[in-house]
Amino acid sequence: MRVVFAGTPEVALPALQAIADSGHELVGVVTRPDAPAGRGRKLVASPVAQAAEALGVPVLKPEHPRDPDFQAALRELAPDCCPVVAYGALLPQSALDIPEHGWVNLHFSLLPAWRGAAPVQHSIWAGDEFTGATTFRIVKELDAGPTFGVMTERIKATDTAGDLLGRLADGGAQLLVATLDGIADGSLVARDQPSDGISFAPKILVDDARIDWTGPAVAVDRQIRACSPFPGAWSTLDGERIKIGPLTVDADEEALAPGELRISKKAVHVGTGTVTVRLGEVKAFGKKQMNAADWARGAQLPAGARLGDD
Repeated sequence: MRVVFAGTPEVALPALQAIADSGHELVGVVTRPDAPAGRGRKLVASPVAQAAEALGVPVLKPEHPRDPDFQAALRELAPDCCPVVAYGALLPQSALDIPEHGWVNLHFSLLPAWRGAAPVQHSIWAGDEFTGATTFRIVKELDAGPTFGVMTERIKATDTAGDLLGRLADGGAQLLVATLDGIADGSLVARDQPSDGISFAPKILVDDARIDWTGPAVAVDRQIRACSPFPGAWSTLDGERIKIGPLTVDADEEALAPGELRISKKAVHVGTGTVTVRLGEVKAFGKKQMNAADWARGAQLPAGARLGDD
């Protein structure tokens, strides 16, 4: 089939490369416009745009996919199908109708669970044992289209959202190509999603990532891993924000009050609503990320210091 791939961030790159290496003809790429980045806030092309240019594939960067000029350019490319991974813009029906086989999205959950922008983060935060990826035809309703294929992945006890998303991106790339193969030869038919088991995964905002140390250690652990690397779980010390990396539950340690710190030469422990946990890496405002013990030495924290103290 002739395909036009739509995607923007780095997580879409495995799928783009897999399609480029497949038997399908990659005739174009759609991505978000160049955006300011870095200290100089210079305009930078998206990871997908950069990869497409390296592949020598035409790149379309509409401000919005309802743009008539974009839709005309897409029609000229005459795609049979448009595979999508994390494109980042809502597609109007007029764009959805252009390819004969529609737009086929790779979504990083076991639909109908965790429809929305942050399925991987929510699956970790909720304590799911398994997650996966699903391919489906895009319809107007959020992530509700009929599904083609699925892969499953166990969530490890130490997985951050970044770890898990990396594995799903790699495995999902092969699932997406297999879905295109099945559509092309007629062996794959989309099936409606079940009406039960629906849950939603809205974008996790910075305010959502603030740690509540009065919660149980298992909940604190899941929240931090779900928010790593983005937006980054955080707490406060003397009114300043500190990003907190994945920690270790240390039930054998003497209990501490929620947020209370105990500092030794090799470790920093903090209390939760249940057992004590050991901090991994932290990033204080204006500082580099570092081991918690090194941070504590440099900060010269007083006795009785407490996270979340404001």
